[in-house]
Amino acid sequence: MAKYAFFLGCIAPLRYPGVEKSTRVVCEKLGIELVELDDASCCPAPGVIRAFSRTTWLAAAARNLALAEAKGLPIVTICNGCYGSLFDAAHELNNDAEELAKVNKVLAEINMEYKGTTQVYHFAEVLYKEVGVEKIKAAVTNPFEHNVAAFYGCHFLKPSKIKDLEDPEDAHMLEALIEATGAKCMPRKQPMLCCGAGGGVRAGFSDVAKEFTKTNLENIQASSANYIVDICPFCHMQFDSVQKDLGFSIPVLHLCQVYGIAMGMSEEELGFSAHVVPVKL
Repeated sequence: MAKYAFFLGCIAPLRYPGVEKSTRVVCEKLGIELVELDDASCCPAPGVIRAFSRTTWLAAAARNLALAEAKGLPIVTICNGCYGSLFDAAHELNNDAEELAKVNKVLAEINMEYKGTTQVYHFAEVLYKEVGVEKIKAAVTNPFEHNVAAFYGCHFLKPSKIKDLEDPEDAHMLEALIEATGAKCMPRKQPMLCCGAGGGVRAGFSDVAKEFTKTNLENIQASSANYIVDICPFCHMQFDSVQKDLGFSIPVLHLCQVYGIAMGMSEEELGFSAHVVPVKL
């Protein structure tokens, strides 16, 4: 059984507990053991803290990496922002002894040390590469036969030179993972456009963020998709929380929730009551 330290992040447990619940249930069904990462903090958000202080960002991320390292486990996360922050920090620290030494001077103040060994994975990557589409298909008992818009977000595939998952301009991984449930991913304009929320834009320039979201929603609606399926709770929150203001009502599901539906979880377990846009199955 594959075993990972589970990095929850901030948005899923606080805003969309059904995403967390479905992740745990789906992982158990697919043979993935999630180990609690006790005392973990914010990842921290790459588009905010790193912009003000690179050292602070690296040290905060290294603290989380060190918690997983102490368990001898790689990290898996269900959030693109957490993945982007922790993966980027691990890539720098695991390959730069001088930078690692600087960060450990900071961590020494809280009696911690990071040795530079933790690997970081996104849940979707683990599903695609380790579990495999065929095993996922075999676990489906309640096919999700709907037209959907697959939403990658910004930090899953990029920076592509160090993540090397897929061509970020011609990706197919998420579509394959979604269609394993019986759904159909609908092609659309600008599929890789930012949701609008990242990099502090949602907090500092909400009108600009909404314009990005509106463009995405227009493209999704024109594609005849009935659901938006994301792999990032922050993208999830942006699409779910601002649609009413923009005159749209397309239900938003995290990939883990889609798998939960396809594997027989109840609407209560899936946490649909926390969604602003009603989910009607």
